[in-house]
Amino acid sequence: MKSTLTRRQAIQTAGLGAAALAAPAAHSETPPTGMRSEGPDTPKICLEMGRGGLAAGGFDEAGMKRVKQLGVNYVLSGGPRIPWQESDLRAMMDSLKQGGLTLGNLMIGGFNDAIYNRPGKDQQIEHVKQSIEAAGKVGLPVIEYNWYAHRAMEGYYEVPGRAGSTYTGFDYERMKGLPPLENEGAHTLDEMWTNITYFLKAVIPVAEKANVRLALHPNDPPAPLSRGSQQIMGSVEGWKKLIDIVPSKSNGITFDCGVTREMGHDPVEVCRYFASRDRINHVHYRNVIVDKPYEHYEEVFLDNGMNNMYAVMKELVKNKYPRLVYPEHPRGIDYDRERPGFKPSYPGGGGYAAFCFNVGYARAMLQACLNPA
Repeated sequence: MKSTLTRRQAIQTAGLGAAALAAPAAHSETPPTGMRSEGPDTPKICLEMGRGGLAAGGFDEAGMKRVKQLGVNYVLSGGPRIPWQESDLRAMMDSLKQGGLTLGNLMIGGFNDAIYNRPGKDQQIEHVKQSIEAAGKVGLPVIEYNWYAHRAMEGYYEVPGRAGSTYTGFDYERMKGLPPLENEGAHTLDEMWTNITYFLKAVIPVAEKANVRLALHPNDPPAPLSRGSQQIMGSVEGWKKLIDIVPSKSNGITFDCGVTREMGHDPVEVCRYFASRDRINHVHYRNVIVDKPYEHYEEVFLDNGMNNMYAVMKELVKNKYPRLVYPEHPRGIDYDRERPGFKPSYPGGGGYAAFCFNVGYARAMLQACLNPA
């Protein structure tokens, strides 16, 4: 998630002419065909909206139509600058509702001083707390965030895929030994754990009161050392440690089955651990082929990686996980690349047409789990 909605854009969405897109007030769990689909206690397929390269549609009538035509009723996006204002969030959610869409997750950022323990951290944390309170007032259920000392994107490169498509490769050797960036510095695990403990103890009580869940995304890529810094969310052990810092359903993770495999773990087992504790607050649904855990892998189509994607979805359904599942990181295919002005968000990435494949595949897995023969 990289798109960020400005205050003006959030307000403007309230005036969109989306009446033609309006859907029934409640999404039906059992369609006319009789096949059980999304319901209150099931996972919900979603797509990203906004202006970023991973957005399936913009905040306008055409953008919402693109999402709805795929049968997707739930969306996520990048949030505005902190502190969030209740009026801006309500405008965004109301406009999406007119288009038959429900906003289920916003990414929050803008608190690097807290991440790096710099002067100004307390003010930024206060802005996060105010944003959580605003989210609670408008009924936004999940806020996602990152806690990177540095994100190791220098190791990404494009890989040829099937029939001329493209995958996203990661090779740690491409970035191994790179020096720290001046604006980030180098940080140890102890530093980063101390910083996030301070943060969580400040914001989680606010989130509990607001009935909002926080979802921390794992380090992706999970490089062993990222420009001189160690990464607290670069291991499953780190994920487990995180949720124990402040025992609360509001203190959860984004479970990414792709990253789980990149670290050499079975995503079904890891999913079971966190889902059974109700600490999965968001899901990224993707597949990979791993040559060397943590260091060398390829992000591939959902149907041709090492993960058993049906088993992952089955585990989510079994544990009655009720929040969003984002079939992200679409692969690069000719149809998207031929569109005027298309720019992938990362090497080997795709766009809307590839998202169509991801959504169809994810929905097939979900319906197969909900309607066993």
